[in-house]
Formats: sequence, structure tokens, C-alpha cells
Amino acid sequence: MLDYFAIFTKGGALLWTLQFTTALKHNPLDALNALIRTCLLEERSGDAAFTYAPKVGAQQALKWTFHNGLGLVFVAVYQKTLSLLYVEDLLAAIKDAFLQEYTPGSYSYPQFQDKFAQILRDCETRADKARTLAAQPTRAAPAAAAPAAKAGKAAGQAGSKAGSGAATPQQWSSEESGSDADADAAGSSGSAAGGSSSAAGSDEEAAANGDAAGGFNLAKLKGKGVRAAGPAGRRNTAAARRAVEEAKEKAAKEKAAQSSPAKPKSGRVWGGFGRKEEAVGRLDFTEGQAPGAAANGNGTAEDLGSSLIDAPEEEYEPVDDEPVGQAAANGNAAAPAKRGLLGSFVGKLALSVVGSSALSAADLAPALEDMKRRLMERNVAEEIAAQVVDSVAHSLEGQKLSSFTGVGQFVRRAFEDSLSGILNKRQVDVLHDIKRARARGKPYVVVFCGVNGVGKSTNLAKIAYWLGQHGCKVQLAACDTFRAGAVEQLKTHAMRLGVPLYERGYEKDPAKVAAEAIRVAQRDGRDVVLVDTAGRMQDNEPLMRALSNLISLNQPELVLFVGEALVGNDAVDQLVKFNRSLADLAPGAAAGGPAKRQVIDGIVLTKFDTIDDKVGAALSMVYASGAPVMFVGCGQTYVDLKKLNVRSVVNSLLK
Repeated sequence: MLDYFAIFTKGGALLWTLQFTTALKHNPLDALNALIRTCLLEERSGDAAFTYAPKVGAQQALKWTFHNGLGLVFVAVYQKTLSLLYVEDLLAAIKDAFLQEYTPGSYSYPQFQDKFAQILRDCETRADKARTLAAQPTRAAPAAAAPAAKAGKAAGQAGSKAGSGAATPQQWSSEESGSDADADAAGSSGSAAGGSSSAAGSDEEAAANGDAAGGFNLAKLKGKGVRAAGPAGRRNTAAARRAVEEAKEKAAKEKAAQSSPAKPKSGRVWGGFGRKEEAVGRLDFTEGQAPGAAANGNGTAEDLGSSLIDAPEEEYEPVDDEPVGQAAANGNAAAPAKRGLLGSFVGKLALSVVGSSALSAADLAPALEDMKRRLMERNVAEEIAAQVVDSVAHSLEGQKLSSFTGVGQFVRRAFEDSLSGILNKRQVDVLHDIKRARARGKPYVVVFCGVNGVGKSTNLAKIAYWLGQHGCKVQLAACDTFRAGAVEQLKTHAMRLGVPLYERGYEKDPAKVAAEAIRVAQRDGRDVVLVDTAGRMQDNEPLMRALSNLISLNQPELVLFVGEALVGNDAVDQLVKFNRSLADLAPGAAAGGPAKRQVIDGIVLTKFDTIDDKVGAALSMVYASGAPVMFVGCGQTYVDLKKLNVRSVVNSLLK
């Protein structure tokens, strides 16, 4: 049975509630507040259900529906262990019934309780009847076609017997040593007597079974079964097919070689002591540096200029697909050759929605399906794209639109609000937090983690360069004690940036190295400690446990996940499993101890300059983890690091 039912406005005003049990060990409003914080405010209204886990008592399941025209929310709460089949029907029926009682500005509806009880009884009765019918045993299907099937089967058996002496498996094996064409010819001449009767039997059996054969030609299958009987027959047939395929490939290669003659190889010119200087000069990219700077590692990053993080955000004009909607409204068949995502959405809406009628789920379904596909083409994970589209559908359903121009503007506004609400969910002011840590006399610790090869060390150096420009005293900690060359790579960055590096070589415990680095930084009066860790796959439990131990032991102020903007769906899997491992594998977490369960605080997206409009990884990662994208890498120098421009991401997704 239900535990609780509530009707409230999107502004938070509680209109009507009914509690079914007094055995709850928590306030029923706690579940509603959790639903609002977790789903409704974070644009996750497309989820089917929400699970609330109170501190004391059993978990509860919450299902809800909206009336967007009036801004009402209807929520049903029940025990998660129960399987209530009527909750969706109850929500729909209560929504329709409450609209007859609702008066804007009124916040008391005591007369609605009797109507609610009647609707609840009707829904429970229908659910019980459906459960009873489903539990009844099904009747056996009538065997009307049995005589015909038996007749066809008998005819097939007779044909098989008549043709059983036509050819032996050994004969077919010897005949199939050549090509398939020779084997077919030999088979047709060697089994003329039995082939006709067998084919007749097969045709009758296929006619009797109808579509049960799944679209296969049974006569051919049986014929091939006879010819290929025995291991030798199967080997010879496979060998013949491989020979034909190899011959075709060889002919194609020869034809390609004849059509494009090979370019003659240019001779390599050598001097008295190796290659000549003109050849070496083409490989020398060190012009403009001081002599010996690159070779000795003494170059500095002072002359690169200001980091792009501090550059003003570029202004992006919103995507304008309005002509598509206007053309559809005017009946103009000359549509643009290439529509944007919003233009395609508007174009797929039925013309009948224009006017006084409100948008229904049937009107939106084709356009939303196309919208989901296009979001996936921009690297948005399938599950995330479906939830975003469902969330937008909830906001559009029930709205009245006056014209196609209104449709385009309303759809754009709905998607921009939904996407911006996801990407702007939470902000972290690193410089402000560093000042607060400095006032406490402790260094601000940042841990970088991620899978292999995504650019953790490079982006750590970029952030160190940016912090140095703001007067922060930075120290690097080399806690990647596994990958060969990781410590030397950080030494090079530290030398170029002019910052100290704490390292203890390889095969040391990364957690202890980080703890010692933090103590040294606090002793030397350093403001920030940037901790580099080894790359690891999200499914490698021993390495994930080591990372969780490092974070639990040192309690950093910020944990940054470094991921590629190119990976799309895999980024969600990486981030979710990193988050889960940090929470579940922490020392003391499994036993319910006092250990702090720390998860990913922010995301660094690398290689953001290589993806054009496929920016969906940013949306997928933020939606899946709740952590904001704090920095995006857009180049190979220390200044090539930016803050995420939310408007540009939304614009790229919608164009």
C-alpha cells in the first residue's frame, strides 16, 4: 500500500497530502525534499522513479507526474520492496480529478479526500484483476493444423527415402574438392531421382509450417546437409571457399597496383658525418630559443603570456533555426539543405499542434526521438540523452503554442534551460578556496586522477602555471611511482615553471609520498600542493583501492578527474566507477567506520580543441557524476587551458 501522497506546486506550496501509515520513522516531507533536490532541481525529471534511503527505516520509492500548464506536481510514496502496479494509473487519474477541484490561489482542499479514496479503490481493484488473470494457466492452442503438418512431414520423409541411394557422403566429398559450382552441378546430375521427391517433401513441409522456418529455404538447407555430411566434406567446402576469396583479393590488389603506380623513393643524402644540414634543418623546431635551452631543460615558461583561463569568455550567438519553423508554417516546401538540431525538431512536429490545442506526448514523440539520436551523434551517452529528452518532454507537454515561431523559441528555451541547468549545477572557486586555506596555515591539496594517457601530468602543469600567475606558491608531488618516466616528466615541468618538486622515485607507496609532500609544503609555507597519480583503468580494483587509500589518508580539498573529451560513452563509465570506488573502497567505508567518503569534486576535459561540435562528453560526465567541468584543455602549451563556456557547449549541442 501507499505510504504518502502529496500534491504541491513547482513553487513549493503544499496543496494536499494524505499519510496512510503512522509507522514511518522519519518525516514524510524529507522524502519530498530529497526528490526536489536530486531530481526536480537538477533537471532529472525524466527519471521513472526515485529511491529515498532514510537514516532509519526502509527505503522508499517515489513516482511523480507534472501538470506543466498549472505548475503542479503529484507524488506517490511507497515502500521500495512492494510491487505496486497501479501507481502510474493512480497518478494520471488523480491529476485529472484534481484539476476539477483546483483553484489558483487556494491552498486547502479537504473535500478531495473522498474522491481520492474512490480513485485509489478503483485502481487497486483493476490491479488485482490484472494480477489474477496473469496468474491463470494459459489454454493449449488448438491443433487444427496438425493433419496438414503430419502430411507434409510424411511426404518429406518419403522423398528422403526415395533419394537416399542417389549419392553417398564419400561421393559428395570427392565431388566438392573443386569449386562450389562444380559441386552443385555434380549434385544435380547424381541425385536426379531423389532430388525431386526430397524437394517436394520440403516444399510441402515449408508450406505447412508457414513463417515458422524463419525465412530459410529448407530444401537448400537439407540439400547442403546431405552434400556436406562428414568432416571431409565440410573441410573441402571451406577450403574451396577460401581459395575463391583469396583469388578475388589477389585480383583486387593487382588492379589497384596497376591503377596507381608507386611513387619512386627519393635518395637519402648523407654528408661526411651523417645527414646533411639541409635535411636536419627540416626537423629542427627549436628556433627562437636560447642556445642550449631545450637540450639542458633550462627554458622557462615566463614569456608565454597569461593563461586562457583569465581571458574573457567569447560571445556566442544563439543558434537560429527559426526560418525552418516559419517555412513549415507557411507551407513552403523549399527547406534548407541542412537543418540544425532545433530546426529538425520543429520541422518534425505535426502542424496540428499550432493553435489552441496543447502539445501532447504523441505530438512530441517523433521529434524527441530524432532529438535523442542527434544528441548521441554529438557524443552524449545514450542513457543521458534519453533522460535529457524526457526532461524536456515533461516541460513541453501540456503547453499551448500559438505559431511555429513560438514552437521554435519555446523548444530552444526549454533545451537551453535544461542543458544549462545541468552544466551550471555547481561552481568551485579555486582561488577563493586557496586564500581560505592560506588563512588557516595549511596548503590547499589537489589530487589529479584518471585513466591512462589522458594528460594528467600535462594539465597539472597548466594549472600550476595559472596558479603561479595569481601569486600562489605551488609545489608538485610525484605520486606516480609506477609509470616509467613519470617522475622525470614532472621534473621537466617543475624546471620550466620554476616550482619545487617532491619525489621519492619509483616503487614507493603513493599515499605516504603524498603525505610527506604535504608536510614539506606546510613547513616551507607553500600555498598549493598538486598531486600527480598513476593512470589506472576503472575496473582495476587493486589500483582503485590504492587511489582511494591515498585520498582517504590525505583528505585533499579538491579531487579532479581528468578525462578526454573524445571518448563519449566511455567517459560516463570511467567517472561513475571512479566515484563508486572512491566511496566504497575507502578504509573504514565498508565497515561503516568514520572515514570520510570523498568522491570526485571536479572534471578536467582534455583535447577539447579536437572535437568540433561533439561536445556531449561534457554533458554526460556532469550529468552522471554531479561534478562540474572546471577546466578544459585546448592546446599543448601552458597557457592552453580554459574554463568551460557553457553557452558555447549548449550552442554546439543545438546547432
